[in-house]
Amino acid sequence: MSLPAHLALRLLVVTLLCLTGAIAWTLWEARTGLREEAAVSAGRIAAQFARQPGLGSVGPAALPMAEPQAEPTVLMILPGICAEIRLGAEAPRRLCGDWDGLGTAPAWLAGMLAAEAGAGPVIREILYRGRSLGRVSAWPDPVAAAGRAWRQVRFAGGLALTLAGTTAILGWLAAARLVAPAARIVHGLDGFEAGRTPSSLPHFKAAEFDRIATAFNALAERLSRIEVERAGLMQRLVQVQEEERQSLARDLHDAFGQCLAAAGALAAAIEAGAPKDRVDLRADAAGIEAVVGCMRESLRGALAQLELPDFAGIGLGEGLRRLVSDWQARLRAGPSLHLDVTGDWAGLSPQASASVYRIAQELLTNALRHGRPSRIFLRLQRSETGRRPITLTVEDDGGGDAAGIAEASGRGLAGIRARLAVLGGELSLTGNGSGLRACATVPTAG
Repeated sequence: MSLPAHLALRLLVVTLLCLTGAIAWTLWEARTGLREEAAVSAGRIAAQFARQPGLGSVGPAALPMAEPQAEPTVLMILPGICAEIRLGAEAPRRLCGDWDGLGTAPAWLAGMLAAEAGAGPVIREILYRGRSLGRVSAWPDPVAAAGRAWRQVRFAGGLALTLAGTTAILGWLAAARLVAPAARIVHGLDGFEAGRTPSSLPHFKAAEFDRIATAFNALAERLSRIEVERAGLMQRLVQVQEEERQSLARDLHDAFGQCLAAAGALAAAIEAGAPKDRVDLRADAAGIEAVVGCMRESLRGALAQLELPDFAGIGLGEGLRRLVSDWQARLRAGPSLHLDVTGDWAGLSPQASASVYRIAQELLTNALRHGRPSRIFLRLQRSETGRRPITLTVEDDGGGDAAGIAEASGRGLAGIRARLAVLGGELSLTGNGSGLRACATVPTAG
């Protein structure tokens, strides 16, 4: 649940608690008020009868007899209050105030207020010249009291519910506006997790969010500088690695190759100059020539791995064709290699060509090293739209676990990822049912 929803829910709960308290207070106030109004009504009636000049059989003999005034007495009773008047030996009279406009209350409220009537009526003595002539009892009518209390409860409850809904909505709107920067901050943090450099956050009005944004921008700036430095180091690492390979290829070709050529020439000279009766000497010389031939073949394979084709002259596609042809010649009875090159390769830089060539070379090596394929398919494509990205796919049927190979700490995949990092590309390893599929994508290979 979001923070605005949490805040709105808590405001609603607090308001409902206040509503409960308001209803309880209203009921208590209604019951207390009805008792007070009963006391007022009883006092008014008692005062009225005390001022009358004649009170029937209870009055002094010198006073003329007079009929009690009923209508003025009813006017003294407040709405919803009932009274009983007892004067001497006269029959008690009960009067109730008009309560038609008070409404009808639910049964539970009427029953609760009826319990109040059990507390007893309010009693006032009727005193005439210091003598008690009777008494007046007053109490709230249960039905009228419940109707009056229900009207007050409805008013208080409706007002409280309106305030609760309004407070919850306004609180949610205010909180949603207040915490809106949190979504931008989370989006920026997701950028860190995804490996991309997020954009800077703006200044926020809330001081807390603004401090977070300041720290976030400082962190993003530091990471951006580190990323630039890392990319430079990776590029330098790839460049140094290539320079070392070229230097090693020259050394092997110039030094080791000449030594092998000299050893082969000496072996041939020994074989040619050996006496006819020295069959063993000629056999040893021939064996040396065979060993030198094997070493030359190994040297030729090593040089093919170390040296780069002239991409400026033949292009990347032709370089890969020669690579596949050389691999097929050396494998002989091994798996068959298939190459498919599509797209326009004009304008591709030598550096990008070298990186793609090395990646293809390493992926072919991994396909042969980590499985027993019978066929290996190498596909090289270049899109004709946008920034014309390059897609290199090497697929085999030699089995293997893609997840295990991807998590391995070998130098081959590390070198591929280093080259792709320099070019801004990425590598994916997946299974194809019978083997592995390695796909390298270079989005900026111009």
